[in-house]
Amino acid sequence: MLFTDSYFTIVNSSEGGLKERGSKFLSYAIPVMSEQQIKEHLLRLKKSHPSASHHCYAWQLGPAKQAYRANDDGEPANSAGKPILSQIQARDLTNIMVVVVRYFGGTLLGVGGLINAYKQAAREALDNAVVVERFIFFQYSVAFNFNDTNAVMRVLKEQEAKIISNQFVEINTIIFEIKKQNSEKMEKKFRELYNCKLEFIKLC
Repeated sequence: MLFTDSYFTIVNSSEGGLKERGSKFLSYAIPVMSEQQIKEHLLRLKKSHPSASHHCYAWQLGPAKQAYRANDDGEPANSAGKPILSQIQARDLTNIMVVVVRYFGGTLLGVGGLINAYKQAAREALDNAVVVERFIFFQYSVAFNFNDTNAVMRVLKEQEAKIISNQFVEINTIIFEIKKQNSEKMEKKFRELYNCKLEFIKLC
């Protein structure tokens, strides 16, 4: 369930990294909107760093941060993906992935050393990112008679709705997007227009 009207993500990709006892950790923070995009970016980085020892990553998706995952890519359990994810969640970010590419330097760091290295590398990339607040939008359709056209358009204008498409026939239909924070008042207004049929379509 969404208890907020907006969320925070990053504007563009950013990079960071560090060296630790011979090992090199290169970090990448990337804005993403889907698991398909995540797979594509991961494949791209693996092609860019074919000789790296590990490509560890974490991601979080959705305005409610309902989907997330961490991957250690062969490092000891919870020594890489989880520390990366902790940095994403500490900053309350979503629609983002962070990948840390490790080139092994010949010296074992131990679980504690790995946790600190992956956490710091992720932090470096996120420190270099530009964070932006984005509003959550809902998409609706409203069906109405010709006589209610002015009233419907007035509600949409007052609540700053963005019209996506419209169809004016015997029963008129408008599909629109509106900020979540304005949706409750909009729904109340349309309930007062008894001849209008409002339907929620999706979260945007």
